[in-house]
Amino acid sequence: MPLDFDPALVSDHLIRILVAFGLALPLGWERGSGRSSVGFRTLPVVAMASCGFALLARGLPDADADSLTRLLQGLMGGVGFIGGGAILKSNGSVQGLVTAASVWNVGAIGVAVAYGRLEIAVVLSALNLAVLLLLTPLAKTVAPEGD
Repeated sequence: MPLDFDPALVSDHLIRILVAFGLALPLGWERGSGRSSVGFRTLPVVAMASCGFALLARGLPDADADSLTRLLQGLMGGVGFIGGGAILKSNGSVQGLVTAASVWNVGAIGVAVAYGRLEIAVVLSALNLAVLLLLTPLAKTVAPEGD
């Protein structure tokens, strides 16, 4: 099979992957600046990888709705598995749920960017950041032990 190289397609994919990275970076920055060990690098990489997998699926010549749905299911399950690594339970307390949900969200951001749904990606990023910045201080006063 010959290796196809289309500079216009490479540019389009690079731009999409960089947009996914850029939309996830503030979320990673916020998560990485706190007590969470997952964040600054992980969230942008998850967004880029999700975007990359979705771009690959989108470009499959014989892809139908069923195969694309299976790919999305596998992708979101895998992203959920990565997010699950951020959840810690000790002494009856569970921490890391918001970080895990943010990991899952950046996966959705990456897929949205890949499929050209920038409006969805921007809204997901903005709302996730708003929750992290605005609701975290409130959550600390209401329930100081949990996420």
